[in-house]
Amino acid sequence: MPHVLIVDDDAGTRETLSAIIGEDGLTTATAGDLREARIQLVRQMPDVVFTDLKLPDGSGVDLFEDLDPRSGVEVIVITGHATVESAVNALKMGATDYLVKPINMQRVKAILSRLPRAGDLKAEIGTLRGELRRMGRFGLMLGNSPAIQEVYDQIGRVAPTAASVMLMGESGTGKEVAAQTLHALSLRRKHAFLAVNCGAISPNLIESEMFGHERGSFTGADRQHKGYFERANGGTLFLDEITEMPIELQVKLLRVLETGMFMRVGTTKEIETDVRLIAATNRDAEQAVLEGKLRLDLYHRLNVFPISLPPLRERGKDVELLAQAFLDELNERHSTKKHFPAAVKEMLMSYPWPGNVRELKNYVQRAHIMSGSDSDSTATVPLQITLSKPAAGTAITIPFGTSLAEADRQLILATLEQCGGVKTRAAEILGISLKTLYNRLVEYGNDARDDGDVADESRALGRADA
Repeated sequence: MPHVLIVDDDAGTRETLSAIIGEDGLTTATAGDLREARIQLVRQMPDVVFTDLKLPDGSGVDLFEDLDPRSGVEVIVITGHATVESAVNALKMGATDYLVKPINMQRVKAILSRLPRAGDLKAEIGTLRGELRRMGRFGLMLGNSPAIQEVYDQIGRVAPTAASVMLMGESGTGKEVAAQTLHALSLRRKHAFLAVNCGAISPNLIESEMFGHERGSFTGADRQHKGYFERANGGTLFLDEITEMPIELQVKLLRVLETGMFMRVGTTKEIETDVRLIAATNRDAEQAVLEGKLRLDLYHRLNVFPISLPPLRERGKDVELLAQAFLDELNERHSTKKHFPAAVKEMLMSYPWPGNVRELKNYVQRAHIMSGSDSDSTATVPLQITLSKPAAGTAITIPFGTSLAEADRQLILATLEQCGGVKTRAAEILGISLKTLYNRLVEYGNDARDDGDVADESRALGRADA
């Protein structure tokens, strides 16, 4: 039977938690300070520890020194509203979750419902690290280069916890796939995983999409709508391109992270949610803070466990491994048996892949399509036919006193011109999402939908990682 140790200097908190935990059939022991807690650890090693951060003779995190990392003991820290940052630091040190006083009983039950499975989950991650990683796969991710192996190690460590994760990397490096892998290896995997591209939602609708709305709350709201936070309850919410979220909404997102509560648009009734957040950006997050695109307090709450995804050019032979996997998928889908000619393999390995995994996948599909139906090999098509870089030394001059909006306009239009009108390449150079570029062009009076393949391209980018 699982055993729980409760460490808190408040007798009422100890009694309340003991009663709740006992209802779930778990045995409990209690302690009022670190000294008593260490005595209890010697008597019986618990499966779970609930500990207050502030104790008469020290901090609850000091108990980490008394727990063997290999024991699999889960630590839940308890804190007051004024010390939430301390709880975040405890998560970085290895705590599984945290509770804020006054303790929400439903939150305790939700934590307990997940904890008994944590040992099995860690064993599963260990199996992935061993057998599957040697085969080049880790969850939904593919590759075995040292650079990506380091990412696997980080995911394996943070996946079983409740810590928020910030995924950083260039466009096309696979951030959404990494987020899906984190969810699949977490205690929330039986619940929903929802991905939201913050740059692809109209600023006028993003609050409604995130938190939902009541019928009649605004023009066109003809029915009640449940937002992402409500639909992802118990699961994981992936916020891609977090720096594209309007600042005013970032304030409300921060409140959800701190309280677990939100309100639908058009009502003052609070709704409770238990969601793990994974955020992603292809920008320099700290630079985004300096530029005012990301709130500093929100950055700190999301950046509990940062993971940087390496660009494809730093992953060595993973290029060939990924290309073959994409080709195998196409062969299976179209009942073909095509292979890469030696010249194509050599070209794949020598190319820098500025568009990363997404560009590689698109190239393999193009090579498969261009080969004849009776050919057993893919076509040897040139790499990056149209995605040429802007000419060296090209510059625009912006006079002193020009507004930021006008400077943005000139820079975007000049970059698009240098890229020959290829919006995907222009967006990559500018460091913005394709959707954001479309929105800017509409503002400038350009028809962003004049390309025949824009819709398909947008959907493809939505499926791939940004």
